[in-house]
Amino acid sequence: MRLPALILLLVLICSPLFAESHAGPDEQTRCEVCGMFIAPYPNWVASLEMTDGRHFYFDGPKDLFIFFADLDKYLPGASYEQVKRLMVTEYYTARPVNAKDVYFVTGSDVRGPMGMELVPVSGLDAATTFRRDHSGSKLMRFDGRELLEIQEQQ
Repeated sequence: MRLPALILLLVLICSPLFAESHAGPDEQTRCEVCGMFIAPYPNWVASLEMTDGRHFYFDGPKDLFIFFADLDKYLPGASYEQVKRLMVTEYYTARPVNAKDVYFVTGSDVRGPMGMELVPVSGLDAATTFRRDHSGSKLMRFDGRELLEIQEQQ
C-alpha cells in the first residue's frame, strides 16, 4: 500500500521539473504593439507563442489581437501556421488561459492599462453576467483565427 503512495508522491514532486515552462515577461518586457511596460499590469498580460518557442507579450488582449490580425507587419515572413497559441489572463482568476477557452466582453466599464479592453471571462454564464453588470456591449469568442461575435440566448 505504501509503494503506490510513494510513486504518486514522486510523480507530484517531479512532474513540474519535466513540465514545459517559460519564465514569462520580466520587469523590462514591453508590449509588442504599444511599447508599454507589462510588469505593472499582471492581471492583463497576454501572450503569443510561436512553434519555434518564441514568446511575444502584450499589455492586454486588445493589443494581442491587433498583433495577431496583422502578423506580417509585426513579424515579417511569419505565418499563422507558426503560431502555437494565444494566451490571455482570465479576469476573475487572474490566471493565464488559452484565448480559445474564454469569452471576451467588449465595451465594458472595466478598463485595462490602455483604456477600453477586451475582458476575458471563463464560461458563458459568467461572461453574460459580467457583460450585464459592467455595461458591456458584446460577447466574442476567438476561433483560432479571428474574434467572432456571440449571440446570447434570450
